[in-house]
Amino acid sequence: MSEDEPAVPLVRARLMGRVRQKNSAPELLVRSALHRAGFRFRLHRRDLPGTPDIVLPARSAAVFVHGCFWHRHPGCRRTTTPKTRADFWNAKFARNIERDAAAIAALEEQGWTPVVIWECEAGDAELVVSRVARSDAEVRRLPLSPPAEPGRDRGRPPPRGRAVAD
Repeated sequence: MSEDEPAVPLVRARLMGRVRQKNSAPELLVRSALHRAGFRFRLHRRDLPGTPDIVLPARSAAVFVHGCFWHRHPGCRRTTTPKTRADFWNAKFARNIERDAAAIAALEEQGWTPVVIWECEAGDAELVVSRVARSDAEVRRLPLSPPAEPGRDRGRPPPRGRAVAD
């Protein structure tokens, strides 16, 4: 880069470098809501198509937490297009959408239920939990079971050194 060119590419590179791919704020909100609701999961399984953000193996569900900007959430106010280099950005967004569709199709083909939670929805814990629970019910075609009672055994062995109450 010459002295005449502005430092904008360097600034842009620093900004883009700070965009997280894993453990983003929306993803942490979704994980927290699911954990509080009693869901247990694995993170970022690279052996699955699209490397889902959250995987619930017992429910055969794969959760993607999509950023509204990057994955083009239809109708969302965060789905804006930069004014500079619009052709570049439109092509990039189109590739992202194609990649998302391919990952979802591949997961469905393997028997997984993909669930997409958008960045703008991540703060609504009830919506997040209901969407994952609904996907589970659709797969199993059974009514949702109530959450386990606090302190209930859940089939685990008692902790060492403690007596089991009858």
